[in-house]
Amino acid sequence: MGEDMGFNRRQTDSVGVPSDPDQLYRLLARGNRGPDSVWGHQSKVMDHWHTQFQDKEDVALELPTGAGKTLVGGLIAEYLRRAEGFRVAYLCPTRQLAVQTARKLEDYGIPPSLLIGSSRKWDQADLARYQAAGSVAVSTYSHVFNSRPKIDTADVLILDDAHAADGYVSKPWSLKVNRRSHEGAYKDLLAALSPALDPLLLPHLRSENPGTQYLTGVYLASPVAVAAHASHVESVVREAVAQNKVSDDTVHAWKFLETHVADCLAYVSHREILIRPLIAPTFQHNAFSSPKQRIYMSATLGAGGELERAFGRPRIHRIPVPAGWDKEGTGRRFFVFPEMTRDLASDREAVAPFVRRVIEQAGRVVVLTPETRVADQFRERYLPENYHTFAAKEVEDDLTVFTSQPAAALVLTNRYDGVDLPDEDCRLVVLDGLPARGDLQERFLHDSVGAEEVLRERIRARIQQGAGRATRNIRDHAAVVVLGRSLTSYLARRDIQASMHPEIHAELEVGVDASLDQTSDGVWENLEIFNRQGPDWGEVDEDIVRNRETYDREDGPGAAALQRAVRSEVAAANALWSKDHRFALTSIKSVTDQLRNAQTPKRYSSLWSYLGFCVAHRLGEATGEAQFQQAAASYFKEARQNSLGTTWFDRIAPVAAPGAAAVEELDPTDEVAMNSILAAKDLWEPEAFQAALATRAGLQQSEPDAYEDGLVHLGRLAGASKSYGDPRDGKAAKPDAVWIFDGARWVVWEAKNQAKSTGEIGADQARQAGGHRRTTEKAEGEVAPADSICVLASPKPKVHESAYNVAEENVYWVQPPRVVELFDTLTRAWQDARARDLRTMTVTALAAVFRAHQALPSQWLPTLRQHPLWRTPEE
Repeated sequence: MGEDMGFNRRQTDSVGVPSDPDQLYRLLARGNRGPDSVWGHQSKVMDHWHTQFQDKEDVALELPTGAGKTLVGGLIAEYLRRAEGFRVAYLCPTRQLAVQTARKLEDYGIPPSLLIGSSRKWDQADLARYQAAGSVAVSTYSHVFNSRPKIDTADVLILDDAHAADGYVSKPWSLKVNRRSHEGAYKDLLAALSPALDPLLLPHLRSENPGTQYLTGVYLASPVAVAAHASHVESVVREAVAQNKVSDDTVHAWKFLETHVADCLAYVSHREILIRPLIAPTFQHNAFSSPKQRIYMSATLGAGGELERAFGRPRIHRIPVPAGWDKEGTGRRFFVFPEMTRDLASDREAVAPFVRRVIEQAGRVVVLTPETRVADQFRERYLPENYHTFAAKEVEDDLTVFTSQPAAALVLTNRYDGVDLPDEDCRLVVLDGLPARGDLQERFLHDSVGAEEVLRERIRARIQQGAGRATRNIRDHAAVVVLGRSLTSYLARRDIQASMHPEIHAELEVGVDASLDQTSDGVWENLEIFNRQGPDWGEVDEDIVRNRETYDREDGPGAAALQRAVRSEVAAANALWSKDHRFALTSIKSVTDQLRNAQTPKRYSSLWSYLGFCVAHRLGEATGEAQFQQAAASYFKEARQNSLGTTWFDRIAPVAAPGAAAVEELDPTDEVAMNSILAAKDLWEPEAFQAALATRAGLQQSEPDAYEDGLVHLGRLAGASKSYGDPRDGKAAKPDAVWIFDGARWVVWEAKNQAKSTGEIGADQARQAGGHRRTTEKAEGEVAPADSICVLASPKPKVHESAYNVAEENVYWVQPPRVVELFDTLTRAWQDARARDLRTMTVTALAAVFRAHQALPSQWLPTLRQHPLWRTPEE
């Protein structure tokens, strides 16, 4: 009988059944190729999971890069496989990461089955071992989130890099039609959606050469009108799929969306149309919802409900970062901001040669961009001539094609994870553009709704992960060049820096200080000091380490309320998908109640209020019940008020809803102002009124206290419900005056009236003004209304380009004479109203008087907004 004959006997795991993951590794370490033991923080995370969270359906653990996240996830997976006999699948975003993970698991003594690429080419023995719980499957998200998932029998899912998974999770429910690649299908679908779009918008979308605004804008089709025409929209898509007029991804998405177009949101841009639910209905996707547990692993989790929205789960329990790793990061980064420097900020053409010089010195560079257009512009403008460039697909299986080149650029689009370039592999990262340009829904939320707070964790994670692509161990170092005004101004904000990991917070501070008001030659010299890693840099490094120990990562305003609201958001989205509109409306009410909290930004809540209007309107149409018609009117009014300062609400197709679309006679800020004036009876008295008018003289002086007093009284005359100034207690960075018009709008002032009427407004002044809104939010204990503004009053005749590059949205510059003109305008209106006897006037009558003098807030606010500091004059 040959040696290969006989029965295969069942093999048992040589290490037996461990009592917990920690013990498991002590057994595996006897013969593996991994470390001798787990680190203390790894042990703490695993013990936390084992003793407190093993029975929870959804658990997230946070371990920064370099903290051994793969070993923790692998040991939990192997423990469950051995102790419980579970089939465990370890999912990665990309094939490259899956290959790396499988190799690491092998080194740790954990048997992997690598299941990537086309399932038809999988090793059937590896697949069988996983299915028999004889190994841990290592695969990609796409093999679970698919119309025909191949990883569909797991008992437990380990989801690595969960912070970057939104696109992979939502893809099966995202029907995209691109104009460039499928023009016929795009035009047909645009025509089908036309009743749901603003008629004034349609000619621009149909045009081959629209203006810049329409080329880049993203518009929401009215969900009410989409639902009313859903059958026609579905027939158009069905026909396009049948005739192969769309991509394979669209064909697969149609399998999920057919009969559900009425339950989705439709986003339209000149380049693409996207139809998808606001939150992916993963509850109905068995490959994801059936496992006993889902474990989300990430280098950054944060708060605000981002993880729950991305995965469509109502609650995910979090295991916190172990002590110590909440401060220390991996490697050292030096952030460089060319567009902040004195000479390059005012000479845009000189930025490109500087960047090319930096790239040539580094040799290899990884460039991270949010969209294809930005990547193409970078290649054209910033890369040295004849530089070898690589795209993501070219390095998917082997990075050495890039790292073996002495001078090459790896240019990636909307990919901030999954590429590890340690040590000499790469010493330069370029971040070009704010990473908030994912699918059309993300762009709509960020650009059109202005709901930055709900995307902050996503943006923060992309920046942190992207900046760390070339710093993969504790001794590693790399420079990070930041390009694009949106990203430059974003990272210059102190609140954004405070929201980062403490180490990156400290690094960003050093980078901003080393670029702001410096010359490019000075920045180049600093860059050379960093690259040498000598004693001169050692002193700066000590500053970073010392500062990071004093910082704690701060969640953004409203994060707690957004976290509380997410459970109802998921419930509402799931009810809409299930066509249970009554329960959807109940859940939407819970969402808007949570987001009505004073600590919650209002722009995101305006979208939910509008969805409440849409659902109530549909219920009213279907049932004829007056209560739904009344609810629709209430939600519409709420959406309109909370969307002030945004562009999306006015571009929605008009909908004839019972009482809902009636425009109120007074702008909300005007109404607050008139009510405040009628309530300010102390100002009615002659002595008090004349004393207020006397403060006008202070607005013509350079003395700070007198000017501030004039601003405070000007606010009272303008109708602010609260107007106050800085008590000048010695603390810096406080606004000089604050006008609060209840929940409608704030006007926050930074007065530089003492400055000389020569020279330019600098970047520091622009940054200081931008920070005043957050300072006021902390003082007031609530978030500013959406369309609030910060006004920098300065007699300087010009603005330096660097100020435009760091200024936040809603920061405006006015010269002092304009402020005096406003004082005089309001004085005339007050004198007219007092002559008619304020005691007998109604809000409507008073508004008529102020309107005649151009003294309503809606009339004088535009005069304060003529010179935005966040947009250069030529824009």
